[in-house]
Amino acid sequence: MDTVSEKWPVTKGDFSAGNPKSCIAVVTLASSVPLFEKAAIWGSCKTENLGAEKVVMNVVSNCNIRYVLLCGGESRGHLAGQTLKALYENGIDEDGRILGSEGAIPFIENLEIETIQRFRQQVELIDRTGLTDIDEIYSIVDNYHDSEKPFEASPISFRKAVRKYKPPESISADILISEKVVMDAFSGLIYEIA
Repeated sequence: MDTVSEKWPVTKGDFSAGNPKSCIAVVTLASSVPLFEKAAIWGSCKTENLGAEKVVMNVVSNCNIRYVLLCGGESRGHLAGQTLKALYENGIDEDGRILGSEGAIPFIENLEIETIQRFRQQVELIDRTGLTDIDEIYSIVDNYHDSEKPFEASPISFRKAVRKYKPPESISADILISEKVVMDAFSGLIYEIA
């Protein structure tokens, strides 16, 4: 059985692929840390919505990844690290809101709830947010890179991204966050539509 999707990583971003057979992915949040090739994938995640989605997509499309290390400095305002931790611990509601996230716009719009569940089942999150010591980060990767068997399921493949929500024609807001949530960019207020 294949453990990695074809053309992995499946989405582009500010990260690099290392050894696709490695058990650990490293998310350096807002910090830039040189790649350690014993990790499957390595890079930043600065936003609590699209950034988090990319982390999830690249993890569930590689069954060898069983650990996600959060390290580096937190991204201010977006709180991508806190949001990834909340996503792992609590999942999302039916509107895509990441339960427990303190980020500004914590919504998953392009992934199904089953994909989020799979992420939560497949990996163990190692929360070392704030850790920037390169030797300590490399040591954690060294300890986990070959410590687990692949997750027992097929890797999830992703085709062209399709937005789950289409903007309702009757709403006059600046930013549509989800089917039921809009933002007035001028006032900075987020409204939930009844």
